[in-house]
Amino acid sequence: MTNQNKVPANFETLASKESLKKTIAALQNKNFKPIQVNTKAEALAKIKALIPKGASVMNGTSVTLEQIRYLKYLKSDKHPWDDLHAKITAENNDTKRHKLRKQSVLSDYYLGSVHALTEDGQLVIASNTGSQLPHIVFTSPNLIFVVSTKKIVSDLNEAMRRVEEHATPLEDKRLMEAMNSHTQLNKIVILKNDPDFLGRQIHIILVEENLGF
Repeated sequence: MTNQNKVPANFETLASKESLKKTIAALQNKNFKPIQVNTKAEALAKIKALIPKGASVMNGTSVTLEQIRYLKYLKSDKHPWDDLHAKITAENNDTKRHKLRKQSVLSDYYLGSVHALTEDGQLVIASNTGSQLPHIVFTSPNLIFVVSTKKIVSDLNEAMRRVEEHATPLEDKRLMEAMNSHTQLNKIVILKNDPDFLGRQIHIILVEENLGF
């Protein structure tokens, strides 16, 4: 792993118009639904438009969701959704909280981000515990990923470099500052496509702003 203070500049640079266009086309050729927006405010507006009233929502830890103010919107209780994460954190009984967490994998919508997105439409998501991965790979019928275009890379090799050399060290630094705890790169999912017969909706909101790691 490289030192977190010596991150390759391209991992913090927004994708060129050509690269973004190529990535959107690749996602459209798969079972993904890319949405291009210019700002984090537009990204939040798209989320509000996509999720219907009464739907259950769940999210993982995400700097991107925090930056677009989605998490603040959830905490305001002004939304029309069933916030499963809030129910989990509000439960003081360990046994009941564990049960709620297991049940949350059946959320109608799961929101998060990715750590890298290749120009040929592969989504790379890394995790320490893997708690968000069931939603992503199977259980949630609707996924919404909010992704800064700086996370677009040329291929899978570059995606893995981005995860290992860039995103993981920055997340480790964030956790140490916030909780005095390290993270580990324990589990990685590469979402190449999703079978038609599953009937899932996977939206990728591509934001032309510097967001997340």
